[in-house]
Amino acid sequence: MNFQHPEVARLIGESMRVYESVARGVDAAAAKQSGRAYGGVVRAEKGKLVETIARNLIRAAWIARGEDENRLAFDLHPKYDIPITAEYVDGIADAEIREEIRANIGKYKIRHGTDVHVYADGEFVLSAECKAYAENAMLKRILFDARLLRTKFPDLRFALVQLESQLGGDYSRLPANPRGSPQSRTLMSYMREVDLTIITLLEGERKVARPIHKAEFYKPLTAESLQNAAATLAKLLPD
Repeated sequence: MNFQHPEVARLIGESMRVYESVARGVDAAAAKQSGRAYGGVVRAEKGKLVETIARNLIRAAWIARGEDENRLAFDLHPKYDIPITAEYVDGIADAEIREEIRANIGKYKIRHGTDVHVYADGEFVLSAECKAYAENAMLKRILFDARLLRTKFPDLRFALVQLESQLGGDYSRLPANPRGSPQSRTLMSYMREVDLTIITLLEGERKVARPIHKAEFYKPLTAESLQNAAATLAKLLPD
């Protein structure tokens, strides 16, 4: 991994600058908004922040590995059609309902996508959810969303990129290979077809009463943390 590459260094630096700008400025910006809830503004800005950082890190990981940047793309298809399963339809006890669905099978689908879709040579290779923080109730949704996409893309890989962790265990200590928590591992055990890589950027478990956009609870985002995250993401990208 060549983290000295000029474009890689630029992407890491840009991620730090964007984080600094949002983390130190969103509180005042949200307080000035009229007609919108303070909390909604904060959540929206943090959500966009993590998506920006995730895209930067994925691009940095790709370039640091020596790959051609032009082969990488994002969000070519923001959503995909996920159809109803034939097994479910076959198992419906009510014959009238079953036949009605079969007669209109093309209507039975949902449009589904995650925060960031990553493509290599036009092939969908990585799905990333981006959160200011995640706790285990949110992890259930993230795992199920990944499972839906995996029905259409069996080789797709999945990542959760979060600023802070509220999942318990060692995620907030930023180890290279987290052991996780009893709760998160239990949830994962029911979605074995989904191998979710969880990447946390800020050290220290998230505390509801200590939001990082308040000056007294600010946490720095380090180049080391971003480089470690990029190294993890590099392993999820195809050779």
